[in-house]
Amino acid sequence: MAEFSQHHLLGIRGMKRSDVEAVFETARGFKDIINRPIRKVPSLRDLTVANLFFENSTRTRLSFELAEKRLSADVVNFSAASSSVKKGETLADTVRNILAMKVDMVVMRHPHPGAAHYLASKIDVPIVNAGDGTHEHPTQALLDCFTLTERLGSLEGKKVCIFGDIRHSRVALSNVRCLKLLGAEVMVCGPVTLIPKHFESLGVKVEYDMDVALAWCDVANVLRIQLERQGAEVPFFPSLEEYHRRYGLTEERLDALESKPIILHPGPMNRGVEIDSAVADRDDAVILEQVENGVAVRMAVLYLLAGRLGGSED
Repeated sequence: MAEFSQHHLLGIRGMKRSDVEAVFETARGFKDIINRPIRKVPSLRDLTVANLFFENSTRTRLSFELAEKRLSADVVNFSAASSSVKKGETLADTVRNILAMKVDMVVMRHPHPGAAHYLASKIDVPIVNAGDGTHEHPTQALLDCFTLTERLGSLEGKKVCIFGDIRHSRVALSNVRCLKLLGAEVMVCGPVTLIPKHFESLGVKVEYDMDVALAWCDVANVLRIQLERQGAEVPFFPSLEEYHRRYGLTEERLDALESKPIILHPGPMNRGVEIDSAVADRDDAVILEQVENGVAVRMAVLYLLAGRLGGSED
């Protein structure tokens, strides 16, 4: 088993480069497995994983659930919308009750930043952060970087720009940390209202002109506009049409470039807003590869954490 120093996966912050490389090495093996006729392995047999989603999710929850089932784990799915949380039960009480059912690992998405760290301080089983508010989304960053390494090899010195709603994104912060850990140069680009000032302190470039940023980068990672997090009182830009005009990734913008970047999008996409359908479906877009790699990377994370329990099998 590859060397992995983490007891939990709460965020990219705190991970070593060797941890990231261990995830990638393990994911390569699992990607071979999920592309063969028999796609299951007994690595997490007899372990139970609880998926606790206190916030709506489709893609991430299904990706984790598929990863768990490919590893032969028993899976318990929990939705806050139909739980005792609606009756006032605390997060810690909810998880203690689930752990009393002999759950071995927890995957959690929560709307509040730091919820996964709080949970890790209260219970003794490995926690995987599947997104906490606008803070971090570590497995998304790992699968994005894994996808890039498949296309580019080493990310050392590669230029990656993250476009869009940086302020409300948990993907952006995790990606910045993971990319820099792997030696990439990182830029963020979007309206001034959607780029927090503290991002410059992370050692990234900040650009407000999309065409300048596209000409600079080897990779364009396009984030969706998160209208559900922005609220309606103070708009961050005049209109979706204006946003698309200034920051939408279009074929016209790409055709004007001498060198075309690799295009990523963590999904779900707002087609016709931050990215045009014709761009999303291009050969140099790796969006569907991200989806496939998401299962392999999450299998790797679960396997490595289970190995630290002493409960996994080869």
